Amino acid sequence: MKILHIANFYGPKSGGIKTTIHDLGKRYEAAGHEFTFVVPGINLSKTKTPYGTALYLPSIEIPFSGGYRIFRRRREIKQAIVTMKPDRIECSDRFTLLFVGPFARRMGIQTLVFSHETLTGLFGKFLPAPKTFQRLADWHNRRLARAFDYVIATTRFASKEFERLSTRNLRLIPLGVDSNTFNPNRYKSELRKKLLNGKEHLIIHCGRLSPEKDPHLSIEALEILTKEMGVSAQLVVIGGGPLSEKLKSNSAHLPVSFTGYIANVELIADIFSVADLSLAPGPLETFCLSALESLSSGTPVVANSRSAVGEFLGEKSTNPCGATASDSYEFAVKIKAILEGKSLRKAARAKALEFTWEKTMNNLLTLHNTSRVEVAQAA
Repeated sequence: MKILHIANFYGPKSGGIKTTIHDLGKRYEAAGHEFTFVVPGINLSKTKTPYGTALYLPSIEIPFSGGYRIFRRRREIKQAIVTMKPDRIECSDRFTLLFVGPFARRMGIQTLVFSHETLTGLFGKFLPAPKTFQRLADWHNRRLARAFDYVIATTRFASKEFERLSTRNLRLIPLGVDSNTFNPNRYKSELRKKLLNGKEHLIIHCGRLSPEKDPHLSIEALEILTKEMGVSAQLVVIGGGPLSEKLKSNSAHLPVSFTGYIANVELIADIFSVADLSLAPGPLETFCLSALESLSSGTPVVANSRSAVGEFLGEKSTNPCGATASDSYEFAVKIKAILEGKSLRKAARAKALEFTWEKTMNNLLTLHNTSRVEVAQAA
């Protein structure tokens, strides 16, 4: 089967989208399928990678985005589809690639789209009178469901805005984690000592430093934790983005270091394995691969209570692997409780092992092997 995966916002410094494409591509290819991912590039080019064939189309850089790019013209995407004649198409952008679904349908190609963002959540966070925009979100989500044969949500959190519309072609398929790379056995005492910088506890924030991710919550929680609660902790911030310089300036008086974007996955895995805890403050996360990578490394997570991450943490269960918080003070309280409580490392690792890319791929292949007649009846 020839599978084409089309995605915007893919680049050298992109995170979850790139990880998803690469992990799926590697496994599709290993299973004997032909996988090509179409992503924004400087110029038109094509190259073979360990994850399948990469087709780069001309694109433009989004100002103040930290290097994110989007396709320049629709016709070049359409031409790629016509030329490559895929059997199936996957899309990883529910906004700019909405046109792909109807275009592919006219060619007889079955499609699916990943809902990596919550439109309702975005409107609620950034627009005034969010209830007014609920109808707009519903309108877009109905269009999305009609445009593609399947809409894929990776968590219950992500599926809610479609469930309320009784979207019949919605499917829940969690993503996976590379548990071999992100493993507690990577622990290196020398690395931990270096990162601790003389402090007792090591906390990690790994994610894009942009407004929708609320990275300021990690900084504010650290200040409360160290200044008001007397906890000896060092925060290491991994990632870049438009808020980098502002965050550095605002935290100059705190025990925090910024690594910038780290392309070396092995190094990120090493850092996770030596940390006591990681933070996922983004309120709009529909999955958050970095949180799952932390758990896979045996490192518990404190996440925003408004995001999907809480679904993994089992905070109220007998074997929690983290906690959720709604503001910076509550983040600090939950961090302190985990640092001073019983170890959650085994529970964290056990939870992560429930999420495998093999399961994800098998679920997707089941959909890809479903006939269009069945899809049409479900939509």
